[in-house]
This record gives sequence, C-alpha cells and structure tokens, in this order.
Amino acid sequence: MDLIDSHAHVDSEKYDGDRDEVIARARQSGVSRIVAVGQWQGPGDFGGAHALAKAHPGYFFATIGIHPHEVANVPEEDWLELERLAALPETIAIGETGLDYFYEHSPREEQRKWFRHQLELASRLGKPVVIHTRDADDDTFEILRDMTPKAGVIHCFTGGPERARAYLDLGLYLSVPGVVTFKNAEPLREAVRAAPLDRLLIETDCPYLAPIPHRGKRNEPAFVRIVAETIAELKGLPVEEVAAATTSNAMELFRLG
Repeated sequence: MDLIDSHAHVDSEKYDGDRDEVIARARQSGVSRIVAVGQWQGPGDFGGAHALAKAHPGYFFATIGIHPHEVANVPEEDWLELERLAALPETIAIGETGLDYFYEHSPREEQRKWFRHQLELASRLGKPVVIHTRDADDDTFEILRDMTPKAGVIHCFTGGPERARAYLDLGLYLSVPGVVTFKNAEPLREAVRAAPLDRLLIETDCPYLAPIPHRGKRNEPAFVRIVAETIAELKGLPVEEVAAATTSNAMELFRLG
C-alpha cells in the first residue's frame, strides 16, 4: 500500500536515539511520504522539519507555523522569520496554527489574533493551512468561516458528525488520527463513517496519540497504517481503497505531485 502520514513531528527529540530506524519502519509499513510539521520552538528556532525534508527529498515535506500554545511568547523578529520561511518554495503549507483552549498557554485573544495572521499569510502565499483546534471549535469555525482558506485541513480531527459536516462545508479536509481506534471515540467513528472518503486524510501526530494496540507508547509514522485499517473497517471498504484515496487527497491538498 501507498500511505501518507499527513502530520508528524519526526524532528522531535523523542526520536533522537533512533530516527533512522523509525523512518525505515515507516517505509516498510508502506508510508511513501511524510508531512513534517515545522513549529516554532523558541527564539530563532523553528524546529527540524525543513532539515528532514532536505535530508530525505521526496519523502519528507515541510510545513511551517506557530502553534497556539506559543503565540504569546514569539518575538517580533520571529514573526518576520515565519514570513520568510513560509514563502520558501519547499514549504508546502502553513501551520499548524489555530486555537487551543484546553491548556490556554497563550491568552485566547492572542491566539485568535495570530491564528488570523497565519490564515492571512497562507492566503497571500496561496498555500494550504494546517489547523489545530482543541476545546475551541466554535471560535475556530467562526474564524474559518470569516477567512475561509483556499485549502486546508483540520488536523487530528476528533469531533462528531455535526462538527465534521461544518468543517467539510467550508471546503476543508479532515485528518483522522489514531484516536479513531480508542474505545471512547464513538463520535469520531460516526463522523468517519459519514464523511466522504475523498475528504479524509490520515495522520499519526507522532510522537503523540499512538493508536491501539500501542496506546500510551511513543507513536511513529509506521502506525498510520493502523488508522487506514480502522477507517476501512468503519466504512466497510478494502484497506487498499482507503490507502489510495487518502494518499490522493494528501497529494492534492499539499500539491505533492
């Protein structure tokens, strides 16, 4: 099968001891491409997503963004650096960006301000946007309705059918994480059953949210195959069809052709 992990943090220090082995296992599992999500880590530091893309051309593809947790801490010069990095031809998308009211590491008003800023940047550059939302769906939806991006994905979607339909009606994709395998995720499974296959992506969000039977352990891109298998089971489809569709969707969204 040909699978794309549409959201991974393989530059995380959690892989510093065995990153090459993690990449090898992903290839062996049928993962043909990985979207490496570049994130601001601290002053002057935007992480290692672009380094991965440079070291593994045609396999890793880099995004760049500033997470809602961090927006209140970013110096002005790094917002300017974001603009520079975002404009690079090798940057395939802006994000992840969005709202997170679960932890509120940054004040809500700051989150909304800089979410809008990054949506505007994506629109200006003609690039898709990778959207994070946690306990903030109402405000996320309102901002997206006002500033509907030309292309984008709700990453790590865990909502139910009603919320899925609202985002789909805005023209967005939904990216399904390993949470879909959890016993308490029936609303998400209902959403997956109802959502058109041509609007779904699959992701690990590794090193977080490992699917069953790996729950509680470090996640890795090889496990995205489990997400594809679970979607196939929920929809009553061959896993090869789910793999082909989600790969095609990711290729179209991120223009990986």
